[in-house]
Amino acid sequence: MSDDEEFSGPPPGVYGNRRRVSVCAEPFNPNQIDDSPKVVHPKTDGQRSRLRGSFQHIFLFRALDIEQTQEVMDAMFEKKVTKGEYVIVQGDDGDNFYVIDTGVYDIFVSVGTEEPKNVGKYDNKGSFGELALMYNTPRAATIQAASDGILWALDRMTFRRILLTAAFKKRKLYEEFLEHVPMLSSLERYEKMTLADALQAKKFQDGECIIKQGDEADNFYFVEKGKVRVTVKASDAAEEVYVTGVEKGGYFGGEKDLNSAACL
Repeated sequence: MSDDEEFSGPPPGVYGNRRRVSVCAEPFNPNQIDDSPKVVHPKTDGQRSRLRGSFQHIFLFRALDIEQTQEVMDAMFEKKVTKGEYVIVQGDDGDNFYVIDTGVYDIFVSVGTEEPKNVGKYDNKGSFGELALMYNTPRAATIQAASDGILWALDRMTFRRILLTAAFKKRKLYEEFLEHVPMLSSLERYEKMTLADALQAKKFQDGECIIKQGDEADNFYFVEKGKVRVTVKASDAAEEVYVTGVEKGGYFGGEKDLNSAACL
């Protein structure tokens, strides 16, 4: 397809009269020790640099530690696509998870017997294909390349082994931590699970300033480990005055009118 040709949506045949393929849910236990060999696809320094840049936009990777991130990068392989090519098709089994390096990709969804509709696009960043791998369900949408592009793909088993295990361990760790936060004692378990999934760990050095008096409040902090000093400075005072300390299970930074600086 040349650049001056009109780009059209998926033809009806791509969806019409498709037989839903079976999805076999392979057993997966996040607590089980995995001794399967690691998958490694060699990459140049340039490829690794591009892949590292693409990772910055992927929410799923935030739960990974340094070693897990390295393992995911090793296991991903480059896939070049051309304009008009179907990357995944609604109703098919999920084989890979995709991270976008370059290119524009249209999203089509068909409901029942309706013609597929274009419901959005990815423009040179983002990821797709995780739902079918996480929940062992058929592909929920069709992704078609609207331009030539490059994708990074991660196979199904590696995705489940690394990402699902990391997400499970992160949720379990933070759920146990949130159980000991007095402020959250009235929350239901599913509400704590939702909050646990949203938490992001952030490390600070001894003496480092976390928030500064007078700044706009942009985050709410729970202390997972260590101790935080809270100080306040009056408008006519020369120095800050120690107010209190916040330890594990405590919190700070949630009020817009908070007039204190918290430092380790």
